[in-house]
Amino acid sequence: MPPFIERIEEVLLCLLLAAMILLACLQIFLRTAVSGGLLWIDPLLRYLVLWSGLLGAVAATGQGKHIAIDLFGGRLPAALTPYLDAVVQLFSCLAAAGLTWAGWLFLAGEIESGGQGPLDLPLWAWNAIFPLAFALVAAKSCLLLVLRLRDLLASHSRGTTP
Repeated sequence: MPPFIERIEEVLLCLLLAAMILLACLQIFLRTAVSGGLLWIDPLLRYLVLWSGLLGAVAATGQGKHIAIDLFGGRLPAALTPYLDAVVQLFSCLAAAGLTWAGWLFLAGEIESGGQGPLDLPLWAWNAIFPLAFALVAAKSCLLLVLRLRDLLASHSRGTTP
């Protein structure tokens, strides 16, 4: 991935983490010092955790460090690894595309039902991360698949092993 995209993701994740730490510390202080807290902090923290987790998955996908089930591990010959990687990227792209569609359906339901979330934002705004994050994961997985296929085709045209 281009370095500026990785930098944007890194900064956004750091800001989310800093906000979560500050809000959690504030809530702990208020509960300890004045035997109470702010009602909006706990739901906001839940959404910030959700956002940071999904944006972390987007960042991990771009670095090729997303969750993968390694059924074959080191059992396959090294020459087959690039092909297996292409299949894994294809599966990741298709799975993320399906989750994007499910996220859009969920978001449409949230928009229809209405409701207010933390900071008086509509609930759908907080839940918009689902289709957005999965669309980004799908796009990055498809890009990684295209790059892997390009490498495989280039190695075959040179007559070398990938």
